[in-house]
Amino acid sequence: MASTADFKNGLCIKFNGDLYKILEFQHVKPGKGPAFVRTKLQSFTSGKIIDNTFNSGVKIETIRMETRKYQYLFKDESGYHFMNMEDFEQTFLPEDLINAPQFLKEGNEVEILFHAEEEKALSCDLPAFVIMEVTYTEPGIKGDTATNTTKPAKIETGAEVRVPLFINEGDKIKIDTRTGAYSERVKE
Repeated sequence: MASTADFKNGLCIKFNGDLYKILEFQHVKPGKGPAFVRTKLQSFTSGKIIDNTFNSGVKIETIRMETRKYQYLFKDESGYHFMNMEDFEQTFLPEDLINAPQFLKEGNEVEILFHAEEEKALSCDLPAFVIMEVTYTEPGIKGDTATNTTKPAKIETGAEVRVPLFINEGDKIKIDTRTGAYSERVKE
């Protein structure tokens, strides 16, 4: 058990029968009345973000979480299969637990967040950036680089990303997995 004085960003708590991660918190001491803590909480089950106010000093049940490194293996009808990098044990996850499944490529390393007491996977995060090869895009026209116009490009996982006009087939690009946006061209 912890109190509101122990709140910090990223702390996982059990609240109203659900598991939440604290995204933001603010201790407020008004001139009149008792102190309280405003929070933004994100549910692990639904992904919804809620605002909640806790009275100062209230006891909250904290949850112990563990982050483990896994390697992506393949996808089939039962879900996405991953292998633990330490003990080589395999696990599979449904698509809704993965933050950007369209950018998963065989061999990618990911971090899976587990509820430590129940050994239950709660989320799977790809690295902030991945490097992918462009498999198809319309050819760029020479001299057409003055504006920041983009075109669609298909990458090796089958996902589509908007890229600048100078990107061609076979180019390797860096993609931000949090937004799904093109970041830069990668030189070999």
